[in-house]
Amino acid sequence: MIERKLVKNNIKEFLIQETVANNLSRVGHSHTQLQRTPLGEKIIIHASRPGFIVGRKGSNIKKFTQILKKKFDLDNPQIEIAEVQNQNLDANIIAEKITNSLERFGTQRFKGIGHKVMSEVMGAGARGVEILISGKVPSARAKRWRFYQGYLKKAGDIATTGVRHAYATAKLKTGTIGIQVRIMPPDIRMPDQITFIEQKATVVEEKPLTEEQAEKEVKEIEKKAKETKKRPRKKKDVQESAEEREGEE
Repeated sequence: MIERKLVKNNIKEFLIQETVANNLSRVGHSHTQLQRTPLGEKIIIHASRPGFIVGRKGSNIKKFTQILKKKFDLDNPQIEIAEVQNQNLDANIIAEKITNSLERFGTQRFKGIGHKVMSEVMGAGARGVEILISGKVPSARAKRWRFYQGYLKKAGDIATTGVRHAYATAKLKTGTIGIQVRIMPPDIRMPDQITFIEQKATVVEEKPLTEEQAEKEVKEIEKKAKETKKRPRKKKDVQESAEEREGEE
């Protein structure tokens, strides 16, 4: 029963995210989070243009709240909007920017659009970026154009969890064009990255000895020398010395 509830809640969350993404266009939509609170469901929309989502006096938010209530039977949905700080490092926003440019200018300027967006992403500090534009661009035959720069992981755990990727479609008169964006952010930590810690050298300050201390040390050294001279020799040492003398004779 618990597994069924989890699957049902995940499906519901995915459908809400899909509805939000379909209804919000040209607002720089990044992603949507769903949080369940005692008062109701809390929906957080991350976007680069929050003013377009809110509308005049919150008219768009009210309409959107009613749509979610009717479609998903939500009791008290609370919609919050969070602004994306660095939009050039968000793969979803970059994919949306490319689709809007292609739908506006057509496929004749797709190379300029790809290179411009790629330079903006690298200028924001990304380690690497890859943009794939596939479809009837610009001829009647379907092709795939690749724009890439920097360093980008394609395999391993970093490629699935660390690299940001997004998919989008641009609907033109010639047909549908697919867009894939992969961005490797600058704050990602690689598994083979090693940092060296410099050990600080400890400086020991030697204080000069006073006359009394120097005299004490000299007396102790003389005492030890006298004790070593007075110490009786063991039998083994005497025998060894006698044998050595006989050998010399």
